[in-house]
Amino acid sequence: MGKVTGFLEIKRKKWPTRPVGERLRDWKEVYLPFPQDELKKQAARCMDCGIPFCHQGCPLGNIIPDWNDLVYKDHWRDAIDRLHATNNFPEWTGRLCPAPCEGSCVLEINDDPVTIKAIELSIVERAFDEGWVAPRPPAVRTGKRVAVIGSGPAGLAAAQQLNRAGHSVTVFERADRIGGLLRYGIPEFKMEKRYLDRRLQLMEKEGVVFVTNAHVGVGVPVEALRDQFDAIVLAGGACHPRDLTVPGRELAGIHFAMDYLTLQNKRCEGDAIPDADFITAQGKRVVIIGGGDTGADCLGTVHRQGARSVHQFELLPRPPDTRAPDNPWPQWPNIFRVSGAHEEGGERVYAVSTERFLGNAQGHVRALEARQVEMVREGGRLDFKPIRGTEFTLDCDLVLLAMGFLGPERPGMLAELGVKLTERGNVWRDARWMTSVPGVFTCGDMQRGQSLIVWAIAEGRSAARGADLYLMGKSDLPAPLP
Repeated sequence: MGKVTGFLEIKRKKWPTRPVGERLRDWKEVYLPFPQDELKKQAARCMDCGIPFCHQGCPLGNIIPDWNDLVYKDHWRDAIDRLHATNNFPEWTGRLCPAPCEGSCVLEINDDPVTIKAIELSIVERAFDEGWVAPRPPAVRTGKRVAVIGSGPAGLAAAQQLNRAGHSVTVFERADRIGGLLRYGIPEFKMEKRYLDRRLQLMEKEGVVFVTNAHVGVGVPVEALRDQFDAIVLAGGACHPRDLTVPGRELAGIHFAMDYLTLQNKRCEGDAIPDADFITAQGKRVVIIGGGDTGADCLGTVHRQGARSVHQFELLPRPPDTRAPDNPWPQWPNIFRVSGAHEEGGERVYAVSTERFLGNAQGHVRALEARQVEMVREGGRLDFKPIRGTEFTLDCDLVLLAMGFLGPERPGMLAELGVKLTERGNVWRDARWMTSVPGVFTCGDMQRGQSLIVWAIAEGRSAARGADLYLMGKSDLPAPLP
C-alpha cells in the first residue's frame, strides 16, 4: 500500500476524453491517455484491502492491488509483469471491459471506486512504448498440434497459452481477418484495430499460425481437422442474434446490429464496399432496439455517419442513479450509466416494447408502433405487461436490432462434431473444459453464452490448461479460477 491515507485525500478523476465535436468527425478512439502524474495519485487510492474484493469481481483474477501499488511507486516494469501474469491482452480489456472489478472495489461501499481500468490500460501502453512487450516463443516444442476454431478473445487466449506450452497452434477464422468481434463488432472509436494487429503480430512471431476465410463445418470439413490435429478448441462465440418477430419485420431497412457494425468496420479497414451493399444512417431517423453495449456501439456509429435523429429503446425500466437496496456491494452495480456514445446525443427510451413495423409503398420501413410496459415478477419469473393508453408511433428510416444473442450457431460444425449441448443451447463441457467428444474442448461465449471479454479470456486460458492436461498428462499452465 503506497499511500496509507490516499483514499481519504484523493478523489476519483474521470478518464479524459476528446471533445464530442471533434471525435464525431473521425473514427479515432474517444478516450485520451491518462496523465501519468495524475494516474499515480489515482493508484494511491487503492487501500490494498485485507480481502481484495476486486479479485472476486475480475473473472481473470487480476492481482489489482499489486499493480496499483507498483504504479504509485513508479515501478512500471514490474507492474506489466504482474498484469501479464493473469491477463494475456490487457490492452483490449483496458479499453473494452466494463470493469466489474471497480464495482467490487471496497471503496465502492461509500465512495467512488479506484480507477482500475485506466491504470490497467496505462500500464500496458507504457510497456509497449518502452519495448517491454516482446514475443515469448516456447523453448521446446511438444510435437502436438492443436486447432483453435474462432479468433475472438477466447480463442486467441487459448491459442497463446497452448503455444507457450509448446504445442503447434493453428487458429481458424471464417472471416477475412483475424479478431472475431474484436475486429468487426467493436467500432474503431472504442478500440482502434492497430491495437489488435499489434498483438496478433507478436503472436505470429511466437509461432501461432492464423488461417482466415476458413469456415469450419462449411468450407473446412470437421473430419479433416480431427485427422490433422491432436486436439481442437471450439471458440466460435455466440453468433445467433436474437430477432424481433413482430409484424413488418420483413421490411427493408431493419437490420441486425452485427451486420451493420461489420460493414462500417470493414470500411474503416479500407475495404471498398459498394454503396448498394452498405448500411448507412446518414440523414436517416434511426431507432436502435436494445440498450446494452452493442446498442451503444450502434449509437456511436450512427452519430458518426450523420444520422438525422436517434432513439435507443430498452425493454427494462431506467436503472437508478445509485444502488438499489436489492443490489448491494459487492454485486455488479445495476445503475444508470452514460457511455461515450451516449454523451454524443440521442434519446434513450426505457420500458418500451416495439409491437409493429410500418412500411411505405416500396416495402421500406417508415415507422414503428410501440407502447410502454411495466416489469413485474410472477412466480419468480420476470415479465413485461403493457400499460394501457401508452401506445405511440415513431417515424424511422433505419432500425437496428441490438437485443443480444441466443448462443452458438447450430448447423455445420457443432452438428458435424456431434457435441452435446446444454438446455440453453450452448456447448456442454466437463470440469476440464472438454466437450462430450474426446479431445475437443470449448470456451468463451460458445459454451457460456453471451458475456464479457474478461470471461472470454479467462475461459480461453482455462480451456488451454484442460487441453494441455489431455495432451501431456500434466500442465504448467495457470490453473483456472474456482
